[in-house]
Amino acid sequence: MIVRAMDEVKVVDWGNGTSHRYLLASDGMGFTICRTVVRAGTKSRLEYRRHLEACYCVSGEGQVITADGADSFEIRPGMMYALDQHDAHFLIAAPHTDLELISVFNPPLSGDERHILDGDKFSHY
Repeated sequence: MIVRAMDEVKVVDWGNGTSHRYLLASDGMGFTICRTVVRAGTKSRLEYRRHLEACYCVSGEGQVITADGADSFEIRPGMMYALDQHDAHFLIAAPHTDLELISVFNPPLSGDERHILDGDKFSHY
């Protein structure tokens, strides 16, 4: 059995927010669970080339937009989105509040991955 309190998790600042990583590859469960906080008013170019990700919104508001801008989806509490094709995307937090998500990654993260958000390419790991 694995039990972790908030002060026992790996916290990674990924540029436009933080990732609180509760379950990692070293735990042997085959997936990662994170609490992801996206800072209010930020826009991030993201892509997971080696992981699939599903996110459940627990608070705040924002948008996820396809890389080509063709599709845009509003994100608010109670909604889920899944990046089932390693989709490059924009993740945008509303200007007035942080966006808080529960994220699940498969395969699991090692724990030290972080985005590099400088430049005009999609940050990936």
